[in-house]
Amino acid sequence: MQVFLHLGLGFVLLAAQCTPGAAVPSSQCQRQCGTVEIPYPFGIDPNCSLAEGFDLSCEVQDGISRPFNGDFEVLSISLIQGTMRVLNYIVAHCYNTSTERMEFMGRFNGYASRPSSPYRLSDVQNRFTVIGCNALYLIADSNGKGYQGMGVSTCRNFSDLVDGSCSGIGCSQTMIPKMMYNYDLSSSSSYNTSQIWEFNRCSYAVLMEAASFKFSTLYVSTTKFNDTNDGRVPMVLDWAIRDQKCDVAAQNKTGTYACLSRNSVCVDSINDNGYMCNCSQGYKGNPYLPDGCRDVDECIDNPCPLGGVCHNTIGGYRCSCRAGRKLESNVCNLDIGLIIGVTMGLFALMVIIMIIVFWGQMIIQMRKLNKVRQDYFHQNGDLLLFDRMKSEKGLAFTVFSEAELKKSTDNFDNSRILGKGGHGTVYKGIIKNNMPVAIKRCALVDERHKKEFGQEMLILSQINHKNIVKLLGCCLEVEVPILVYEFVPNGTLFELIHGKNQALQISFSTLLRIAHEAADGLSFLHSYASPPIIHGDVKTSNILLDENYMAKVSDFGASILAPSDEEQFVTLVKGTCGYLDPEYMQTCHLTEKSDVYSFGVILLEILTGQLPLKLEGSEKQRSLSLIFLSAMKENDLDAVLVSHVKGQESMELLRGLADLAKSCLDMCGDNRPSMKEVADELNRLRRLSMHPWARFHVQTDAETLLVGESTDGYQKELSGYPMGKSENQPINQTSSYFAR
Repeated sequence: MQVFLHLGLGFVLLAAQCTPGAAVPSSQCQRQCGTVEIPYPFGIDPNCSLAEGFDLSCEVQDGISRPFNGDFEVLSISLIQGTMRVLNYIVAHCYNTSTERMEFMGRFNGYASRPSSPYRLSDVQNRFTVIGCNALYLIADSNGKGYQGMGVSTCRNFSDLVDGSCSGIGCSQTMIPKMMYNYDLSSSSSYNTSQIWEFNRCSYAVLMEAASFKFSTLYVSTTKFNDTNDGRVPMVLDWAIRDQKCDVAAQNKTGTYACLSRNSVCVDSINDNGYMCNCSQGYKGNPYLPDGCRDVDECIDNPCPLGGVCHNTIGGYRCSCRAGRKLESNVCNLDIGLIIGVTMGLFALMVIIMIIVFWGQMIIQMRKLNKVRQDYFHQNGDLLLFDRMKSEKGLAFTVFSEAELKKSTDNFDNSRILGKGGHGTVYKGIIKNNMPVAIKRCALVDERHKKEFGQEMLILSQINHKNIVKLLGCCLEVEVPILVYEFVPNGTLFELIHGKNQALQISFSTLLRIAHEAADGLSFLHSYASPPIIHGDVKTSNILLDENYMAKVSDFGASILAPSDEEQFVTLVKGTCGYLDPEYMQTCHLTEKSDVYSFGVILLEILTGQLPLKLEGSEKQRSLSLIFLSAMKENDLDAVLVSHVKGQESMELLRGLADLAKSCLDMCGDNRPSMKEVADELNRLRRLSMHPWARFHVQTDAETLLVGESTDGYQKELSGYPMGKSENQPINQTSSYFAR
């Protein structure tokens, strides 16, 4: 069994609390002890240090002044590295030939401190060093992290030893961990040099600075290692302002923050919690004092290349070359440019003339382009529009520039496309105040429509109805005007009716409410102006749904005013198959009753859940209108109703809605009801569905709606039918400003 002899803790380093104060030391404080400089935050005199833990003493020994930190003589202090070099005591364990026993020589001590002390044993610069041919020592941090380490050094013959080699034969060195603030040593009593004392009477152990040690075989054969400096060797301590890192300490700059110089930086300690202060790059001095970091005059050593001139700057320097030379790759070379400058003068003059001519041509072309834009502006009715806008107070209508709309759509990038149709393409744009809008680039129109465009835009811009998509403005400086609408995010009525699992997601009362709101919007459109504004392409995909799933009729921005003469009997509206008024197809005369017919088809979609037009089957089976009218004629309404509708509402309500749809689909436009009458009847039917005597409970309109996917196959088959969100579109919101 091996028994370790505990050497104990001999001398205790001064280790008081190191929390700094805000006071600045007097200029009369002693800053030198012997040959060692004592920089602040350390001090010798009272009130000359940052805190008690930084107090040192200056003692006279053998007629020489020496600074001490407790019992350890201080060799040097580094502010930049945050280190202090002290002399540590060597433990010697020697064989006494008289007593034939191993005995300790000199002072048996380790090193002791407290967690609040500024000091930690440097794990980077120190090594636990053991010397001898039969030595076993244990180093322990019993009051700290509980670290224990062992140093073993053995040898059989003196010839085995090699100068400068400390790898276990006669000498060993062991690293220590971080955050150690004390240690003590123990030695095994069973290890002795009684058998080899002729050339190795003593063994030694000490924690010391690795850089200051080089093994010599004389350390084993003599007592030379223990004879210098009274048995002491250098050891390195890491010091810092403890308990706080920089990010916490810097927040208390008016209190205990130690980095007082304006040109200083805080550096976290690499050995335990705490921080140090350094001067910023280009400065040197004491960062713990106000204005302690001063600018370094780098030009004293002239770091510039041969022939260069150094100019000191605050925190740095710059180099320049004498006249006729220039700095290239840190070398002052002959300035070739200056030499050939005169020769190139004529060439430079010619280049300048060419640039002037080029820019002159550019200006001329830009003026021509602006004139073309102004011509378009006049053609598109700008004077009429501006005159009326000045006379109408509070008219919320904006005339945008082409540059504004290009910027808001990333130059009409394809990723911004919301939909395409026969009358143009709709893009999502973001205008000022991060407001989303729908921007519609119309397809080419004829000259007659260009002349009337200003009047139509003026009328449409003043339409303010909750169930009509608001026209916010337009751009007139392009050949074909660009329209700007409000952005409506929640898809279309088409997607609600024909999406996947629609029977489980949409209540009939919700569809009835949306139809009523759409009818109100169309009724307002027909009655607002004289002559009326005709939509011309009423369909479920042109009924948008806002964030509350309120209906908003869209795509009327390029609708026409009701024709007043034969010249206007021109097909300006392409419409959509399945919704087109048969009377319009025969007469080419578009009226408000044409919108009524198209709305009747929407009512059929709500009742039947079917598409207005199928691409297979017989002629009668393709048209939803013909299928419905045939069922009504045979008094077989139940055959065409969708199953979940029959389960939600009374037949009285459904038959009333079917009768309304039938009247809207009358082949003769004069026999059809007006849009206002349609809206009033839908309002009556809604009240009927919510009457307490009704047989079926009607869900409220505030229910949560989950919009299904649109039926893209049907959309893609029809020329001019508005497309939903493209498969390649990255835009998340499915808004449906579909161009006609």
